[in-house]
Amino acid sequence: MVDSWERARHILEAAGLDPGCLAHLAPLTGGTYNTVEELRLTDGTRYVLKIPPAAAVPGLRHERRLLVSEAEFYRSAVHAGVPAPRLVSMGDDFLLMTACSGDVWDGSLTDTEQSALRTELGRQTARLHRVTGPGFGYPSGALGPLAPDWPTAFTTMFDAVLDDARRYGAWLPRPVDAVARTARPAYGALDEVTVPCLVHFDLWRGNIMVDRSAGDARIGGLIDGERMFWGDPLADFVSLALLGDIKQDEAFLAGYREAGGRAGFDAPARLRLALYRAYLYLIMLTETIPRAVGEEQERWMQDRVAPELVAALDEIEALLSGPARP
Repeated sequence: MVDSWERARHILEAAGLDPGCLAHLAPLTGGTYNTVEELRLTDGTRYVLKIPPAAAVPGLRHERRLLVSEAEFYRSAVHAGVPAPRLVSMGDDFLLMTACSGDVWDGSLTDTEQSALRTELGRQTARLHRVTGPGFGYPSGALGPLAPDWPTAFTTMFDAVLDDARRYGAWLPRPVDAVARTARPAYGALDEVTVPCLVHFDLWRGNIMVDRSAGDARIGGLIDGERMFWGDPLADFVSLALLGDIKQDEAFLAGYREAGGRAGFDAPARLRLALYRAYLYLIMLTETIPRAVGEEQERWMQDRVAPELVAALDEIEALLSGPARP
């Protein structure tokens, strides 16, 4: 087994940094897939090193070469003027990036601070969504080349996680085939998406850094962009309101619209949003098997996530059975 310090020094040297300046190395918690370490040099500069699991480690189909997608997100965030780690160096088996200022968004913020941060987050998300890609889907190529249209890309993504659920025998609140049957008639709504925009798809609070170094709380960086894909900006609204309803987040939507983001919720948009909710909650429920989560986490998934999947599927059925859309 390669020593962590030896590996970190080798990566620093390959990045053109002095490996002899490595003064501190410690694991960072919170992730569930990659190994993540903080590196601190003698001058106080901080970096974050990500190491993917070995190829033999079980995972979902879309998780292959996640670091390729993460690197694409950081390059795109710089282009958008959004605070995020800066890519320093990468290889097939590592990603080295700068560390963001601040701490993970937690429960210590006041209501006033949270409202201001949600508005700022809305502005930053709108700026991200102005970045466009060369096609639709995961830039990692895990599910094949980028697709020329969003329906092709998203149905491939959705089918892949359904296949994962079958392969691992994941517990779902409805049978896999029933989920597929519910989603399939809604795919026509995907035709409205014609521009492949940058979607982070994991913007829950655990991936948002809050910095107080200048006094007032501000967003120090959007991190962990490994789930990024090119697609419908509306898909980001799922993790931004994880287990909730983005339509109730007035502060976020005000900032998003102020920065030029389009956030309408007509019937076709609600149908697409329900599909994206179903997709994320399918991933969360299915990945418990290859992650081998404990009983407590499994119970939490069944108690909190499974009902959200059911609600998304019920909304699809209700919207499809309602009055014909104009």
